[in-house]
Amino acid sequence: MGFYRQDPEMAFYLKGLLDRFEKEGHTNLQGNIAITCIRYDKQNPSSSSGYGAGWNSNKNFYPASIVKIVYALATQVWLQQDLIVDSGELRRALHEMIANSNNDATSYILDLLTGTTSGPSLNESNYQAWKIQRQLINHWLNGLRWPEIRNWNCSQKTWNEGPYGREKDFYGKNNENRNTMTTDGIARMFESLMTIEILPKFASEDLKKIFQRSLDPVDRKQDVNNQVDGFLGAGLPLASQLWSKAGLMSEVRHDVAWWQTPNNNPMLTVVFTTGKELVKDQFLLPAISSALNKYAISQ
Repeated sequence: MGFYRQDPEMAFYLKGLLDRFEKEGHTNLQGNIAITCIRYDKQNPSSSSGYGAGWNSNKNFYPASIVKIVYALATQVWLQQDLIVDSGELRRALHEMIANSNNDATSYILDLLTGTTSGPSLNESNYQAWKIQRQLINHWLNGLRWPEIRNWNCSQKTWNEGPYGREKDFYGKNNENRNTMTTDGIARMFESLMTIEILPKFASEDLKKIFQRSLDPVDRKQDVNNQVDGFLGAGLPLASQLWSKAGLMSEVRHDVAWWQTPNNNPMLTVVFTTGKELVKDQFLLPAISSALNKYAISQ
């Protein structure tokens, strides 16, 4: 049984939506997209109040910057367990990693969480020890025993250009050890943050503030990397509240978004897309969120 209740009507609507977008010119869309969409039946939802539908929602994708959600949650878990020391520098890096998707900040956070550092290639014994340390976040994820994250890999840094030295060694000759995630899995993880399931309330509220996005057109115009334009938030009414994290690189365009429009219950939608055409498409994700939001309001 999944973490949300299956909604056959929403599944039918979602399939029709994808059919329509394919007919409008998005060739092979259904094989290159994954979606998890969940509605909640309470103004203050719990982790058991969601019902929704998915498409390729257990298919592994390279997550790009979506993995930063995992690293942010892990940071708070490590702090609660006194595994790392809180500091102003940690808080600065955490904010930059999520609010501005900064890769340097992500590198610092991952080093802190795993006790590893980047650098030149290592001899075999030191490299084996380094790899064990770098797997600490995967061990934590495995310990959650969530079926939606069973085949994940969240052990790699994110890069502006690419890895070198021991980081390149760790990726593998054909990048076979890259990060990999599913829309169902990250939906469950983001839901656990928004419903205060995985962290104490004060820690969840602190972290949620970093994920909150402004839909104000002036704010968005002043920040070309606002993680709203070209993503799910751009399809929502301006009066909505939005918490999200986007992922964009040469191969993928992704978004994880929890929103609440005026007088309506919350909604969580995750969309992963892959392929050069979809990466450049700044209209598809807003069209999906707009359609799903209208569907939810009509129910």
